[in-house]
Amino acid sequence: MEGTNPVNKKLAAALSGGAVLALALTGCTSGSDDSKNEALNVWAKQVCGAVQPQAKKIEAANTAIQKETSDNSEPAQVQKTDAQAFQDMSDAYKAIGDAVNKAGAPQVDDGEKKQQAAVKELNNLSASYASLKQQVDKLDTKNQAKFADGLKDIATQLEKLSRTGSDALKNLEEGDVGKAMARQPSCKSASASASPSVANG
Repeated sequence: MEGTNPVNKKLAAALSGGAVLALALTGCTSGSDDSKNEALNVWAKQVCGAVQPQAKKIEAANTAIQKETSDNSEPAQVQKTDAQAFQDMSDAYKAIGDAVNKAGAPQVDDGEKKQQAAVKELNNLSASYASLKQQVDKLDTKNQAKFADGLKDIATQLEKLSRTGSDALKNLEEGDVGKAMARQPSCKSASASASPSVANG
């Protein structure tokens, strides 16, 4: 199993980086007493409420892959766990994108433009994780060397994924939108619940 475990550790480290993206929508760090924009608060409440269960889903997927790195698992088990984790992450990003789309544009400057860019970004992330899931499914678990090479390839793609992609989400969260989201308990709890697994990566 020597070939698989270090590679899967790399995979888990890369995934931890990617998991941070999931929290871009829930990572508001400063609260504010400014509640004058009621429409924005309603928007933030709707989005945060939808993000919370998805952030937990992504955290669970991350934890599942982390667990495989601590066990000296068989390739078939690694494949099964990783494929399910990628599928869950793909579904979660799609659901967050749907939630942001359904909430409509926040009432801020360029709100619609920022919202649509964030939705596109989330859908792209969903598609990327779906693609990784398909790649994991195709790996040859009977050939240790090929399996390790395949995982290494996927880990490299994950690292790229973790370095790209959250700009539109950050833009959406700037200014008053971020303040409104920071006031939502569901956003705070989503961010808090997912941070330990990221820290362990």
